[in-house]
Amino acid sequence: MIRLAIQKSGRLNEDSLKLLKDCGIFIENGKDQLKASSRNFPMEVFFLRNGDIPQYLRDGVVDVAILGENLLAEKGTDLNIIEPLGFSKCRVSIAVPKGFKYNSLSDLNGKKIATSYPNTVYEFLEKNKIKADLHIISGSVEIAPNIGLADAICDIVSSGSTLFKNNLKEVVSIAKSQAVLVESPKISEERKAILKTFQFRIQAVLRAKKSKYILLNCPNNTVEAISSILPVLKSPTVLPLAQKGWSSLHSVINEGDFWEVIDQLKDAGAEDILVCPIEKIVL
Repeated sequence: MIRLAIQKSGRLNEDSLKLLKDCGIFIENGKDQLKASSRNFPMEVFFLRNGDIPQYLRDGVVDVAILGENLLAEKGTDLNIIEPLGFSKCRVSIAVPKGFKYNSLSDLNGKKIATSYPNTVYEFLEKNKIKADLHIISGSVEIAPNIGLADAICDIVSSGSTLFKNNLKEVVSIAKSQAVLVESPKISEERKAILKTFQFRIQAVLRAKKSKYILLNCPNNTVEAISSILPVLKSPTVLPLAQKGWSSLHSVINEGDFWEVIDQLKDAGAEDILVCPIEKIVL
């Protein structure tokens, strides 16, 4: 049985549980449980404080974890990322009160910055030759400037709504972050085999999220031209229509590419184009 650690609460917790569900792994977790087992996969899930998870990985208490890259940069640079997951995206940014006259990084010289990410901030300031004092806070830091504890903050930012509510403005982004799957250096070979199966399911889910199933009708003499436009797994499926001289072409397309090629498809003779979501892609 493999032991997976995820954040005890918050957005990363919710996104991690959704990923498990999309992978067909169902967790029997009641309210305030710190450990739960899957009923249909050899997995135990540990619900832990985010900042504690890197050490649990080092100690081999858990075999694998879903963490934010921002936390690894702060507390787990020695740990091995085995799969970027593409969700819970955010950035680590410096923000100042809206009344602060900010023109460049040099305006932070001599200022006090409140943060929960001292290593990340220190490295950034040193790289840019900025001398500022760090005030390390565990938890919400947005209130620090309002109570006179700091001149600026450095924290994770998603939508920016929390900054807005606290009369702050984002002035510089230090790093980007997303959820990643991280492996313990002490994982056993037996559990690595289970992890490989888990990772296979994750990859199938992630491919599907980035792709769409596309169906279109076209004259038979345009099939080759249209096929050359569409990126496909191997080759498109071509089925004859009841209307003589026409075919239905089925393929897979990267969602981000669709609008770039739609005009090319229409110019090549494609009609009645349908785009549908995909649940899984297994290669």
